[in-house]
Amino acid sequence: MKWILSLLLVPMLPAANPELLKVKAVYLLPMASGMDQYLANALQSSSVYVVVTDPASADAIFTDSIGPVFEKKWKEIYPPEQSEDEEETKPEGSAAPVSTFRRGRGVVFLVERKSKQVVWSTYARPKDARPETVDKTAQEIATRLKKELGGGK
Repeated sequence: MKWILSLLLVPMLPAANPELLKVKAVYLLPMASGMDQYLANALQSSSVYVVVTDPASADAIFTDSIGPVFEKKWKEIYPPEQSEDEEETKPEGSAAPVSTFRRGRGVVFLVERKSKQVVWSTYARPKDARPETVDKTAQEIATRLKKELGGGK
């Protein structure tokens, strides 16, 4: 009888995002309070993902900011391919779009490289900028991600 109940409950468990499961290697953009350094350490030590120092080797990018600033950085590390007859033109008088997203507010995004979609995010704001606090928050983020991938507690 218990095994029947177990079989009925298995479909109720949340499944990891299939795009998240495709990610094997990640690159981290600079984050507020040095969170990128602590998060890289936490991800690597918990074997969640391989952390790479070359964005060209990454399947996804961790960032604490999305919007115009992120888009600009994305174009720097992954320049769009242009044919010889294409010219990059910017319409006159156009301004960068205004974004409500700002750095260092506690939200961390994982953006998949090929689709440019956010495949995972979480909110974990350190209480202060002390190294111990930022490290603890980075460990919490890595634990949440590992759990989402099906390898955590």
